[in-house]
Amino acid sequence: MITVRAAAMPPGGQVGESQHSGPTMSRMLLGAQLRRLREAAGVTREEAGYAIRSSESKISRLELGRIGSKPRDVADLLTLYGVGDTAERAVLLAVVEQANKPGWWQPYKDVLPGWFEAYLGLEQAASLIRTYEVQFVPGLLQTEAYARAVIRLGHEEVSQREIERRVEVRMRRRRLLREPDGLKLWAVLDEAALRRPCGSTATMRAQLEHLVEMAELPHVTLQVMPFSAGGHAAAGGPITILRLPGGELPDVVYLEQLTTAVYLDKPVDTEHYWHVMNQLGIEAEPPAETTELLRRMLREF
Repeated sequence: MITVRAAAMPPGGQVGESQHSGPTMSRMLLGAQLRRLREAAGVTREEAGYAIRSSESKISRLELGRIGSKPRDVADLLTLYGVGDTAERAVLLAVVEQANKPGWWQPYKDVLPGWFEAYLGLEQAASLIRTYEVQFVPGLLQTEAYARAVIRLGHEEVSQREIERRVEVRMRRRRLLREPDGLKLWAVLDEAALRRPCGSTATMRAQLEHLVEMAELPHVTLQVMPFSAGGHAAAGGPITILRLPGGELPDVVYLEQLTTAVYLDKPVDTEHYWHVMNQLGIEAEPPAETTELLRRMLREF
């Protein structure tokens, strides 16, 4: 469960977002700031909920960045918390507008589970993602044909139109790796994910060729965990850690399951997973050898 810790707004009222970050980080930073102001004023969540004609639960979700907010509600909360400075109020109300803008994925809500929408927002806002995959190539690195084959495996009963809409979402996500000064990705792929056929032989060849291309990008680091490494610290399954820019919000660990996902951000959890990811980086083949390893696999197809 995501728990956003208190954080002051950056100087000048900027929320520290990059151009690709979307509304998620605005909501999280606004919620963190409102929580800081509430606690400084000695106001309980119940009292804050009453002030905006709502509940303690809504204040909790607002402070966690899980929901958007109405300008009127934020204005009333700022008054309750003793924020009378016109400039400061204007900055926070401007952030409300940013936080309420829909993410690019909103038109695809019909094919996206709610628990995954939260991940898309974090992915869009992240400055760094570290991930380990054991069964498939990570979504951000998939080709269109490979993505289509993977999606079909888990959605055999849906229409072709729905399959294509899911593929569109995955291809749209890939743009993050093509933006200047955008997302940094460090991925460790289990050798099984590269050798397990998914789609046709042509699909697998194209996917490996795409990984060779991506490995040459300066902001993408790829490593392969070989069969010869035996057991390792991440034997339990795939892991993704997302780091948000600015250092004002906690890292988030994302653990996807078949019908839901777990989001962790407590230091005791994130520090453990960072240790696991660092161990994987040591045990996997060095990044400098990834391209040649992928080319050897290509020659086997």
